[in-house]
Amino acid sequence: MGLDQAVYEDLPRFPYRPVSGPQRVPVAVLGAGPVGLALAAGLARHGVRCVVVEPRGAVSFGSRAICLSRRSLEILEGFGVAAPLLRAGLPWRRGRSFWRRHQVLEFEMPDGPEQRHPPMLNLQQCFTEQLLVDALAERPKVEIRWHSRMLGLVPGDEGVTLRIGTPEGEYDLAADRVVAADGARSPARAALGLSLRGNSYEGRYLIADIRLRSGSPTERRAWFDPPSNPGSTLLMHRQPGDIWRIDYQLGEAEDAEAAQREEAVRARIDAHLAAIGEPAEYDLVLISLYRAHCLTLDAYRHGRVLFAGDAAHLVPIFGVRGLNSGFDDAGNLAWKLAAVLHGEGGEALLDSYSEERVYAARENIRAARKSTLFMTPPTRGHALMREAALSLAVSQDFARALVNPRQSSAIAFPDSRLQTPEQGAWVAGPAVGATLPSLPMGAGHVQAMIGPWPTILAAGEVDVPQGVRLVAIEEPAVLARLGLARPGAGYLVRPDGHVAWRWQDWDAAGLAAALRRMLGR
Repeated sequence: MGLDQAVYEDLPRFPYRPVSGPQRVPVAVLGAGPVGLALAAGLARHGVRCVVVEPRGAVSFGSRAICLSRRSLEILEGFGVAAPLLRAGLPWRRGRSFWRRHQVLEFEMPDGPEQRHPPMLNLQQCFTEQLLVDALAERPKVEIRWHSRMLGLVPGDEGVTLRIGTPEGEYDLAADRVVAADGARSPARAALGLSLRGNSYEGRYLIADIRLRSGSPTERRAWFDPPSNPGSTLLMHRQPGDIWRIDYQLGEAEDAEAAQREEAVRARIDAHLAAIGEPAEYDLVLISLYRAHCLTLDAYRHGRVLFAGDAAHLVPIFGVRGLNSGFDDAGNLAWKLAAVLHGEGGEALLDSYSEERVYAARENIRAARKSTLFMTPPTRGHALMREAALSLAVSQDFARALVNPRQSSAIAFPDSRLQTPEQGAWVAGPAVGATLPSLPMGAGHVQAMIGPWPTILAAGEVDVPQGVRLVAIEEPAVLARLGLARPGAGYLVRPDGHVAWRWQDWDAAGLAAALRRMLGR
């Protein structure tokens, strides 16, 4: 029958465009994957010119990472590129898990009119990338150089020199800063002799995309030891265009090459569709193989070279933390790098990027490792514990918490060099280090008031320094939700939405000190 890949093949190919003259830019971004493209959008939003260097002549092929979290959508909204993704993707908030023939879990993520974005959005990575490329075409400060490969990287005191190979030869590109978002096999990481540290797991998952007309809802479904595929774990997600993503675990003794043959994949999918009452009338679109990794660099800043996304860390897909942690890297780095380049922030900002995002990666890895051990038990002991939890979850509420995959969410920083301990007593609102919640205010949301600048949310009018935006809040419901109990009480919020300081009694000197600290000065 063969694979019907037209849905992924009908995407633009980009020509090589020659470059000429002296080549120096404020920022060179290595990699036009989703994280590199998002970072470029963020830098442009902050008025920074960058060049994106990409060896391919098109975006990624196939579904790959498919779930965008609410936090990622908030970041992309702040960069001005979320709207086309929201139009193209499928929102969802519910998940269900099954053990054999029993439903053992049903969960719903918080959603409602007070939220700006859905908890999760399903959209294949290739379409996410293409929509970002299209959006960046409207940003004159971003240039994507396709068919351009980084051949060498030489750090210096005043910048970094990249040797770039193209179809017409090689040239040097000088950059004040380089951000390596060049993927799991990062050439930049290799050029600096850096290695990811952590664990890789033996469990393998086969990923198949199929085109299936189905009335089933858009939700996350997982099956443990299903009758159709005994001993396996299987996940199923709806994607745009009647495409369904099916991930299933291969047995320890299975031959990977044989398992990826079309007839073998169809046999597993046919059995699963029959078991859930779906007709085996589908087109097989894509087959690939996946292994789980829990790996990170020890530091994401190495002089003038910074790392982001899979070049910095690899996180298992369970709980959708991989791509979403990369978008969080971009959200954290864009404003800090811009502040340093504009002379508004100190070099400590870039150290804080590394410290905060390494902490976040380790938190993501800790959570994802638990999910990985449950989804893909590495030992007989883990398998027995999982079976016990699943069997109890059939009838016992307490056991269902053990089955919950705990989807990706924003990570708070309990201890960052940019933060100032909160002043006064608080009974509500986000703590220092947490992200600002989505709260309706007027015709919009509090989150929408945060832009590419430091922002103060305050109970009423207060005097703020130049270059800081004031959002004076009068609505009682918003004041109560934020715990702003007295006039002048407020929050100092970073451009990425994290709270840098909060106070109950107005303190101009305290604000000035907190602002200097937030800007790494």
